Amino acid sequence: MKHQDGFFKGVRDAKIYYQCWLPDSDIKAVLLVVHGLAEHCGRYMNLVNHFIPVGYAVYGLDHIGHGKSDGARVHVQRFEDFTSTLRIFFDRVREWHPEKPVFLIGHSMGGLIGAAYLLEHQAELAGAVLSGPSVKVPENISSATIFLGKIFSSLAPKFGIVVLEAEGVSRDPAVVAAYVNDPLVHRGKTTARLAAELLKTMQRVSAEGAKITLPVLIVQGGSDRLVDPSGAQLLYDRVGSTDKKLKVYDGLYHEVFNEPEQAQVLGDVEEWLEAHLSD
Repeated sequence: MKHQDGFFKGVRDAKIYYQCWLPDSDIKAVLLVVHGLAEHCGRYMNLVNHFIPVGYAVYGLDHIGHGKSDGARVHVQRFEDFTSTLRIFFDRVREWHPEKPVFLIGHSMGGLIGAAYLLEHQAELAGAVLSGPSVKVPENISSATIFLGKIFSSLAPKFGIVVLEAEGVSRDPAVVAAYVNDPLVHRGKTTARLAAELLKTMQRVSAEGAKITLPVLIVQGGSDRLVDPSGAQLLYDRVGSTDKKLKVYDGLYHEVFNEPEQAQVLGDVEEWLEAHLSD
């Protein structure tokens, strides 16, 4: 396995960090990892260690405001900060591997970013795997709260709103401990602007999901405490693809790639990818 990393220029000249892991053998396809809220692309080593030996290259970036990238922590001026930067990164990956199929792997907020990205750029991808996608507006958020969130987003965009529950990422205590002690994981509150932009994009994906027509696999922990598991079914129902599949793993928490049953989940993803390599 070969590892490379570096920086590229994202939106508004932000310095964006990326990493890639390459197999020593021929590359059969590229996996483009889109990470979740408050974390970074370096937390996907289970996925890397599974797919590199079977011939996949894995690329990931730290979103603006995350990990080693520039920007106020867990904050954006607009949601397109994520998708536009992902587009810049995709173009680089395409230059490096012009003949290889590229599959998007989006987790949690990365699933939402991925879904929004597909609305604009799906034609250049071979398929998408969305894990625990954060695509459903939480039912416990009232219209009044959403309205207040928009006010805060405008008047105090960096006001802290909510912090993620570390214990909800996995049932494996070692994964939780690593998450809590990872200096690149942001443990503070999400800003009002980002929260408002997330909600707006959830509504857009729900309304326009039928435009997504490429092959899609959705994997979801049935006991997810960080996003509503029913959001996976919602996305599955909305997506217009004729080639789509939903796998719900009973009892698993949010990060299905980091659960004790990770081998089963990653094996299922590999089986799906292999079936779509020749499409």
